[in-house]
Amino acid sequence: MEVTLDLVAIFFFVALLAGFIDAIGGGGGLIILPALLLAGLSPAQALATNKFQAIFGKISSVGYFAKQGFLDISSLKVPLLFSFLSAGFGAFLVQRIPSSILGQFLPFMILAAMVYILLSPRLADFDTQSRISMGVYSFTFGALISFYDGFFGPASGSFFVISFVALLGFSTAKAVAHAKLLLLVTNLAAVLMFMTGGEILWTLGGAMAAGQWIGAKYGSKLVHHKGSKVVKPALIAVCSIMLGKLVYANLF
Repeated sequence: MEVTLDLVAIFFFVALLAGFIDAIGGGGGLIILPALLLAGLSPAQALATNKFQAIFGKISSVGYFAKQGFLDISSLKVPLLFSFLSAGFGAFLVQRIPSSILGQFLPFMILAAMVYILLSPRLADFDTQSRISMGVYSFTFGALISFYDGFFGPASGSFFVISFVALLGFSTAKAVAHAKLLLLVTNLAAVLMFMTGGEILWTLGGAMAAGQWIGAKYGSKLVHHKGSKVVKPALIAVCSIMLGKLVYANLF
């Protein structure tokens, strides 16, 4: 397809909005992917270009949270490795088998996440007691969510945040910070796989990357200063939209 200057400008602002929302509670892909498909990209081009531009939003968020002291990257070597390998494997498989297979289970996963958010008192602005170790998390829930992100993707950031809070006892801001770091790694692994197929639209992706960077920076600042006051409603909104979209698709 032809990438015009008007299209580049439009998607810069679309990515800016998506980056801001994604930095708060995840779900930026729910804005980007439909917009790319409406613009005429093939599903493979839309997925690949989305993963590429999303990397820059994650870099922006991770840089901000690292400066604020929310990340101890040296302690995350094991989860980062498992996340990279799992996401790469997911991106490898999605190019060979229908993603609808995983999509059949997704509504139940999202509904369970929504119930947890609504009923659990653990989504707070301070650390609580962890239920499993970081090592166990790395090759269980961390690996599964990373595989899902590489294979399918929507709401994976929300799943990371919820699992960090529920299982590792992280505060809201700390959970978002660590989610962005792991998502940076999973997106990178997926992009490396998609590059082999030549599906990324580099000019459009570059403009979107700039928008993502700016939006994620200000979204991260909001999470830092407001914590669960903005993250919890954002998570509920993302899960509700995703669940509604899946139910509508299955019915109609």
